[in-house]
Amino acid sequence: MALPTLRHLHRQAVHERRFIPLRRMIRLPVWGDLGLRLGAALLLISLVILVHWLDRGGLRDSHDGSVSFLDVVYFTMISVTTTGYGDIVPVTDRARLLEALIVTPVRVLVLLIFIGAAYTFVIKRGWEKWRMARIQKELKDHVVVLGYGVSGAEAVAELIARGVAPQSIVVMDTNPGRLALAEEAGCNVIQADGTRDEDQMAVRIDRAKSVLVSAGRDDSSILMVLTARHLAPNVPISVVIRAEDNELLARQAGADNVINPVRFTGLLLAGSARGAHTAEYLADLASVGGMVELVERPILPEEVGKSLTELASNGKGLRVYRGGKPYGFWQPEVRKLHAGDIIVEIQPTDMPEAEPA
Repeated sequence: MALPTLRHLHRQAVHERRFIPLRRMIRLPVWGDLGLRLGAALLLISLVILVHWLDRGGLRDSHDGSVSFLDVVYFTMISVTTTGYGDIVPVTDRARLLEALIVTPVRVLVLLIFIGAAYTFVIKRGWEKWRMARIQKELKDHVVVLGYGVSGAEAVAELIARGVAPQSIVVMDTNPGRLALAEEAGCNVIQADGTRDEDQMAVRIDRAKSVLVSAGRDDSSILMVLTARHLAPNVPISVVIRAEDNELLARQAGADNVINPVRFTGLLLAGSARGAHTAEYLADLASVGGMVELVERPILPEEVGKSLTELASNGKGLRVYRGGKPYGFWQPEVRKLHAGDIIVEIQPTDMPEAEPA
């Protein structure tokens, strides 16, 4: 027996693949959606009224024996709503056939339209508001990610790899496809505009542990930073800025950390020119997936008075921040650590981070 060719296997895989439709979001206001549903229901009811009127001879009214137009409308409404008082009934075979083949399917469609409208505008919205209120109540010391593009998605993946619970991450984006990916990762998601006050307030940004901004456009990212800083004056904010000219604007807007991916890529390239393994080590430091990682933490009480080389974590101390000013491991200021210092050190990825006592 001949073995199947690669082309045959590819065709078989394509046929077995699930159907994925091509879609485009239809943006309608609430009243527009509701109007379309009611219009479709009225059109179907009008069709049944026409059918009953044209075949009114097949109907019998037990009240006065004659079927007027008002009787037809009345009979249509009680038929569509499945009430069925029995005062007007189809008596001929043709009338009963029309009821079975035309009126019954229309009745089902009308009921589905009304049930769907009730679910969309009443049940679903009420359920979503209840769920949102529960999630908002639990949001505290969480990470807010504004923008789930390439940088935002990588940041969330790295946070989860570092041990951050997905339930403590809130992703905000206007793209439903991106939010679906974030939801699959276990994060809380909200389809909203990160530049608006009410949308950031909805994710309790004032109670967040940190805010990560990556809107894909520098102007949008800076506006998000400005909004977040206004609502959360004490929350650390990091932002991705692609143009060097906009870095100062981002800091003036309130960003604590400004990351330029173009500059970081340049650093990796320059490092690779100086040695075969320099760029690899820089990438290793930036990711939890490597052998080592950079850790920033406050000084521990037992480390006060000791040198940067005598850390309780047994990590390799690189820098100390004291009063907002950095000091390198070679400088005399790091020979004696002070309370309130912030330490940047290198730790193996399999070693737990030191936590304050």
